Amino acid sequence: MLGSIQDAEDLVQETYLRAWRSYGGFEGRSSVRTWLYQIATNGCPTELARHSRRVLPSGLCDPEPDPGAYLETAGTEVNWLQPVPDAMVALIASLQYLPPRQRAVLVLRDVLAFPATEVAVMLGTTTASVKSALQRARARLEELAPAADQITEPAAPQARALLDQYIAAFENADAAALERLLVHDATLEATPLRTWFAGHNNCVSFLRNYILGAPGDWRMLATSANGQPAAAAYTRDQHGAYQPYGIVVLTVTSAGIRRVSSFGDPGLVTVFGFPLRPPIRPGVSPAWRPETAAPG
Repeated sequence: MLGSIQDAEDLVQETYLRAWRSYGGFEGRSSVRTWLYQIATNGCPTELARHSRRVLPSGLCDPEPDPGAYLETAGTEVNWLQPVPDAMVALIASLQYLPPRQRAVLVLRDVLAFPATEVAVMLGTTTASVKSALQRARARLEELAPAADQITEPAAPQARALLDQYIAAFENADAAALERLLVHDATLEATPLRTWFAGHNNCVSFLRNYILGAPGDWRMLATSANGQPAAAAYTRDQHGAYQPYGIVVLTVTSAGIRRVSSFGDPGLVTVFGFPLRPPIRPGVSPAWRPETAAPG
């Protein structure tokens, strides 16, 4: 519901604290499970009211037609949608387009399978209102769903092959390989930048001229996020040491890579279970670091 790992973890802690403080007044008119979900669910709209809806750059403005244009960074007023490891939960980004009440009803009914009567008690409303909100939420998600020709998913081995080829292209700074991987209407966005690009030529031109660098400037480790192939990314600093960049999520089809969503938040690397420094590959010497060099 919150679209953020950190916000969700904070609210879980707050839910337990609220339950602990008020447990003496729990009368057992519902199960403890229902009671806890009621506390957590009612806490979400309060948290959402404190922040604007979480978005991606493509939800803020039109794509930039010039790949050489000035890159605009969003200020602190923008709350970015974050990727979630598949091992935690599959985040449905479309939920962020629903108002809080519809979002809560959809999660409680369609994900957690609570009866409509229990959801009504949790949210302090009527069963009829719950059913109406669920109907509207489902209709809205159906409107947001991409056309059938946009969601032709490749088999798992093919998706992994595309991810491996993308990683190899980036690590080798191979723009030609990236050009072959991206479909003609590919899009590229990278938080915290507001600027994003659409179209094969614009995406490749931007990556070639501003991002790829030299071979070895990037290291990537395969993972998955939101049910899609992804990679934990590291960049090489001026001393030759790799620093965490964030998580790159690919939307792939049988024709190739349709969307690249890069989340430039170094803290996401550890959230996905990776170390702050990528493991040293066999046969590759560790990067030189000033603190390890002999004096003089």
